[in-house]
Amino acid sequence: MVRSRRNLKSYLLCICMLCIGIQSWAGNTKKSKFLDFAPEESDSTIAKRIKAIDSDMEISYNKTVRGFIDYFTIRNRNYSRKILKRADVYFPLFEEQLKKHNIPTDLKYLTIVESAIDPHAKSYVGALGLWQFMPSTGKMFNLDYDWYVDERMSPYKSTEAACLYLKELHGIFNDWELALAAYNCGPGNVRRAIRRSGYKETFWEIYDYLPKETRGYVPQFMAVTYMMHYAEEHNLFVEDNELNTLPKVDTLLVNQYLNLEIFSKELNICVDDLLELNPDIKRNVVPEHRKNFKLLVPSHKMAFLTANKDSILVASNVKGKEELNLKAPSKSRKSSNTQGKVRIVYKVRSGDVLGKIAQKYNVKTRDLRTWNNIRGNMIHPGQKLAIYKHSSYFKKKTPKNTVAKNTKKKSIPSDKIYTVKSGDSLWSISNKYGLTVKQLKKLNKLKSNSLRPGQKLKLG
Repeated sequence: MVRSRRNLKSYLLCICMLCIGIQSWAGNTKKSKFLDFAPEESDSTIAKRIKAIDSDMEISYNKTVRGFIDYFTIRNRNYSRKILKRADVYFPLFEEQLKKHNIPTDLKYLTIVESAIDPHAKSYVGALGLWQFMPSTGKMFNLDYDWYVDERMSPYKSTEAACLYLKELHGIFNDWELALAAYNCGPGNVRRAIRRSGYKETFWEIYDYLPKETRGYVPQFMAVTYMMHYAEEHNLFVEDNELNTLPKVDTLLVNQYLNLEIFSKELNICVDDLLELNPDIKRNVVPEHRKNFKLLVPSHKMAFLTANKDSILVASNVKGKEELNLKAPSKSRKSSNTQGKVRIVYKVRSGDVLGKIAQKYNVKTRDLRTWNNIRGNMIHPGQKLAIYKHSSYFKKKTPKNTVAKNTKKKSIPSDKIYTVKSGDSLWSISNKYGLTVKQLKKLNKLKSNSLRPGQKLKLG
């Protein structure tokens, strides 16, 4: 009898503990709608899903890609949830720009690999922004920067630049996997890998000859593409209230010093919200030397801004200007930007030093460092340096010591068409055929100085 009573007490205690456990579980599920567990999926299931992805790009599946899929769906699920929360912030913008340039919209997933969709992300080598542009590459695609502003962090401008660069790389290799590899390590390294592989034609055929980082870069892109298409199948969810989006925006052209704290107070919006729309602004101001600066403002505030524009701009043009100018490095007070200038590519020769090259082209040594992301004075033979000059410079007679012996002017071809080669610039082509840069741009209706290999130019 005593024994049965003890058994009954034990039984009742177990029931109570079970009830407490159920209540605790129920309380937790109210806080989080989903239980976190990672389903185990077979190779055949994942391969079938990848094949079903509707994309203009080929998504391969092999042991390397599977390893990265497991990383995003099993080993680092918190990172994947963070990505899912950020996706809706910038993906509509990416899709709009990618469609505009007629390239695959799935390239938006490249920003996950590059920056975890963070416009402020910076790598240890100095790449910055959603698309991780190095300073020199950014300048090639009109992304300017100084102490006040860095356009590599602008979602709009950097996405436009990334589209142009990816399109150019695809034009070189005619393959999106190779274009992605070149985006990571540069077209020169991809060409070298192709050559060392015996002129194979696909990413996986030249895989062993690519830099180590690039070997993981393209499979990571494929894995995050899969993860973003099949997050729910791997029980990866985020709560609806955790999702972020940007408001609709309009553009205000600014041609003056503008203190954003005062400006945001005048508009009755939070300055942090304004900076989220304009992450390229580094010091909470638009400096006065920036002309026609495109400031993004929430659309619902534009009617009030338009009606009170003069008074708002006057109020925002006062506080902190002199103090900030004193803090700015001297080179930033007179910006070394490249707007309206022609880009020259100079190949370093044995015995060259930065000072000598700067003197030859009548530019400042510090500008030469800024344009090419050089910290000290170290350069090496064969290195290519970007130099920016106003078009008026090329109307003058070029000194003999700046022209190589083999650059005699050639007669214009009978069909009056020139095919752009790697390393060509508007200046080198116009100089070769006795034209000015302005004439060449007018003939071809060019709005910028960017060229791509294979492009056809009219010469007359």
